[in-house]
Amino acid sequence: MTQELLTQAEEFENRPMSHMSTSDRVEASREAKKLILSINEIYKKTKDSKLMDVMKSLTEKKRKIEKRLKGTPLV
Repeated sequence: MTQELLTQAEEFENRPMSHMSTSDRVEASREAKKLILSINEIYKKTKDSKLMDVMKSLTEKKRKIEKRLKGTPLV
């Protein structure tokens, strides 16, 4: 199960994020959240630093997606 999650996380990270529609971004953000939470459950039991690194990189990508979703505020 852990290997399956890591494979999904790697595929998610390697997926290009340019030219995505808003609905694609929302879907990608939700997928990232689901992956992070699933990996976190395993991390709580194993305390494997490799899992923490994967969660950090997924979180970084998720933040970029959400930043793009919110856009820049009007001044």
